[in-house]
Amino acid sequence: MPLDLHFVLFLFLRMAIAAAFVVSASVITERSGPAIGALVATLPVSAGPSYVFLAIDHDAAFIAQGALSSLPVNAATIFMGLTYVVLAQRHSMAVSCCSAFAVWIAIASVIRLFDWTLTAGLAANFVAFGICIPLLSGYRHVKMPLVTRRWYDIPMRAALVATLVAIVVSTSNWVGPRISGIIALFPVVFSSMMVILHPRIGGPATAAVLASSAWGLLGFGTAIAVMHVAVVQVGSLVGLCLALATCVTWNLTLWWNGRRRRRIEA
Repeated sequence: MPLDLHFVLFLFLRMAIAAAFVVSASVITERSGPAIGALVATLPVSAGPSYVFLAIDHDAAFIAQGALSSLPVNAATIFMGLTYVVLAQRHSMAVSCCSAFAVWIAIASVIRLFDWTLTAGLAANFVAFGICIPLLSGYRHVKMPLVTRRWYDIPMRAALVATLVAIVVSTSNWVGPRISGIIALFPVVFSSMMVILHPRIGGPATAAVLASSAWGLLGFGTAIAVMHVAVVQVGSLVGLCLALATCVTWNLTLWWNGRRRRRIEA
């Protein structure tokens, strides 16, 4: 088989696997309600497949360096969420989403200019979440209307994630680990939630889902830090598994604490 054809077929296989992953996560989200949906949304639904396929093509040092760039991008995502949440209370989807995307792109553009260390990345997340979580807390408690799924919802999410995987895999050899790490963290799930839910249930309700995702996103940042340290020490496969386990454990803990709090209040 010609090398180019082999690459294209393997790329489409990777895109299909990533699409299947996001479809499964989307179905779980829709059947579990907004609280569980917010936790599922902060699992590595889009970044996970991207990093798995990067690990197939590159060594542990590449993945570790990419994680260092991804860590501050996680801080950019929470600022993107805060921008949308605030604007969505009174403005249209176009204004809210475009402004949120502009914030993410602006911060990511600054991030790419620096060589990040683990300490600096953790500090960026600490500052970002220290600012944003208190500001987002007042927007979480909104009565959620019934969401009716349309035929194009899941295909659109699958297409977005598959496209992200294609971009990361295709460009990683010439853009290097720093840019690959930034691209891998593009907030596909947050973006699709904003675009799909805002016109259907309104800005405040959509904002409540994103605001509820803040603590889960903090755990996602922790998982990136774990991945950076672990891939160098124990290899890419174990490092990625440990990062996933960190995300899942963090979100299950959030779910259990929320359930216990509701029982106490009842």
